[in-house]
Amino acid sequence: MSTAIKAEHKNLSPAENQKNIEHHKTASKHLEAASKHHLEAAKHHEQGNHLDAAQSTIVANGHLHLANEAQKEDVKHHATN
Repeated sequence: MSTAIKAEHKNLSPAENQKNIEHHKTASKHLEAASKHHLEAAKHHEQGNHLDAAQSTIVANGHLHLANEAQKEDVKHHATN
């Protein structure tokens, strides 16, 4: 870890640190859900259920969007603190 990053984390209040933790957990939760739905989409395609595959893909994309939003919030939090 670089010195600049170490110094930044030493100055975080417990509340600020908790926000960072929650952003990472939220992003992770949505990435895991997106992965699950993409795997479901692949299985549906293998079975020839292309409509179900499309629906799973849409749900996966929604989770990817939510994960990206959590990551953006984390970046904003780091930039302002």
